[in-house]
Amino acid sequence: MESHSILNGRLNVYKREESRFWQCATYINGKYHRKTTKERDLDQAKDFAIDWYTELCARLTGGENPGKMFAQAARTFVTEYETITQGRDSPDPVQIHKDRLRLYLVPFFGTSYLSDITSGAVQQYRVHRLTEPEFDTQSAGVPVGRGGLKGWKPPGRTMIENEIVTLRMVLETAQRHGWIAALPDLSDPYEPKGKTEPRPWFTPWEYRRLCDLLRRNAENPTIGRDKVEAGQLRDYVIFMVNAGLTPTEADALRYRDVQITRDDDSGERILEIAVRGRRGVSYCKSTPAALCSFERMIARNEPKPADYLFSIETRNLFNRILTENNLKFDRNGKTRTAHSLRHSYICFRLLEGVSLHELARNCRTSAEMIEKHYAAHLKDMIDAMLVSIRSDSHCVQEQPRKGDDSCHRPEA
Repeated sequence: MESHSILNGRLNVYKREESRFWQCATYINGKYHRKTTKERDLDQAKDFAIDWYTELCARLTGGENPGKMFAQAARTFVTEYETITQGRDSPDPVQIHKDRLRLYLVPFFGTSYLSDITSGAVQQYRVHRLTEPEFDTQSAGVPVGRGGLKGWKPPGRTMIENEIVTLRMVLETAQRHGWIAALPDLSDPYEPKGKTEPRPWFTPWEYRRLCDLLRRNAENPTIGRDKVEAGQLRDYVIFMVNAGLTPTEADALRYRDVQITRDDDSGERILEIAVRGRRGVSYCKSTPAALCSFERMIARNEPKPADYLFSIETRNLFNRILTENNLKFDRNGKTRTAHSLRHSYICFRLLEGVSLHELARNCRTSAEMIEKHYAAHLKDMIDAMLVSIRSDSHCVQEQPRKGDDSCHRPEA
């Protein structure tokens, strides 16, 4: 006979060998109570058993029915989310929510009634996740580290808040079904209000140094197997710094998505790129410097329209050349990745005087995001004529410094 214990052993769901349906049984006030669920599916049988157990407890104790439990709402959410998003989203988000529920949320909230999940209970969950679990006495004497148990490491704040996102989606499902009247406050009352730090990018001086390294590497490859890979790496960096794409957008880019056109205002030849994302197709325009790298890639690869521009190996080579030339970290100790090329594009365009709102449209982001993470940290965005009005007798002409960051970008 197959049997499953739920609600911390207070309720059993079992199926006899000669029966098609699952049965449920519990022990309350010195008596055994049994009932058939008339369900063949185990999950549906568990939901029925929990509802029956809740009603039975309310009737025997004379109290009110507290309603559904969190485990029931979690199963309903997974079923709805997986069915409705099928064919629209990849299976990864569905599996991520399943893992968060299975590993963290259901073990903590599973036997709790939805009406008992308050703001205080959510805060207790945060404390529970950040508290080191008690040491298992059976593991005493087992070495920690390689070949033994892994030491406990507290989860990051982002990880916990992502779990709260899944919790919110489950509670919203319960609200839609009428199992709860309103959602509790799920915000963190002690959320730090830290300062906004700039995104890791390449200053013009560092970018000039990077271009010199890539140029020498293309002539005498040391990073990459041959000149084709070294040249592809150089064109990847130049293309990204002058197009403003994210690494994910660049990975999905094909040659047929890039068209050579002429800018109406300047008359220069630029690239018009069709960026395909979850919300459809949007278009962005590059700077003229991206055209040279694109033409070199066409001449080198002789691609078909459906071929991809870049490969994952190109990004790996980029990370290697940063590490080997001490460019992997910026002055704040933040790690530079392929995303730093997009950050550099935004900063360079701001320093060149491009309108913040036009830049936000071309980068498919908001003006507030650019103003918060980029414009506020660039010294050239402050107009010295407005904040430092002085007479001519007090003005001292400053000599240009060696390695000044105001130099032009060296894509040639």
